Amino acid sequence: MEEFYRHFRWWMEPSDEKAIERLWSIVRFFESYEKASSVLDLCAGTGIAGVAAAKALSASKLTLVEMRRKDARKVSSWIKMAGINPELKVIAEDILELPSLVGKHDVAVLFGRSMPHFDPFQAVKLFAGVALVLGEDGRFFIEETDRIYRFLYRRAYEPVRVEIRREDYSIISLYEGYKVERGVERRGYYRLPGFEKVMDMDLRPWDLASLLAIGKVFFSDAELIKREMHGIAEVSDVMLFSKPRKEIAGELYSQF
Repeated sequence: MEEFYRHFRWWMEPSDEKAIERLWSIVRFFESYEKASSVLDLCAGTGIAGVAAAKALSASKLTLVEMRRKDARKVSSWIKMAGINPELKVIAEDILELPSLVGKHDVAVLFGRSMPHFDPFQAVKLFAGVALVLGEDGRFFIEETDRIYRFLYRRAYEPVRVEIRREDYSIISLYEGYKVERGVERRGYYRLPGFEKVMDMDLRPWDLASLLAIGKVFFSDAELIKREMHGIAEVSDVMLFSKPRKEIAGELYSQF
């Protein structure tokens, strides 16, 4: 995963003007929601979404869960830029082990369209784990896009795709198989010129309805906030899950 994100930076560097614009766009998104004392940022990257949520919600505590320590350390730049001073904790562990990593939080965010990294079985465990660490009125925000709609109905799927084009090299990805038992596509990433193998990635092309259905198992309320509804161009569709069903989450978490 670290090798993947060494190449794919996607509006996350504090020195990137587009990333700075996205920071304030995420702040605007969260400003319409009820304040919270603590924010949990999952698959946090450099912490841009967690800092934005903490800024907008006036949170005094911010926890990042991110395996890539080098990226997570950049959160201090975002905190300085946002002008906040939360109690900060950075955890470089697997978010599927969330209940053993963090205490109770008011709000959890998973921004950056990261759900393809989780197969259906992992997604169930992820939702259950988040439900267990949120308070009784806790809220879980996921930023995503509907890949089934894009791939099947807008014909955006490409067996061979140019992922990055830079001055001195490009990276392409190729379809290399599908794992039926896990519901994931295997894509190989290659650097050109030279056709050097960079990495393999297993990715799940999630649709939003499936995520909303899984979330509804573990939360009483599930809502889809489409981009045209919130009106912020730099933020994709957002799913909001609230009021965790802790008994169900506790029963199912250990089974996955």
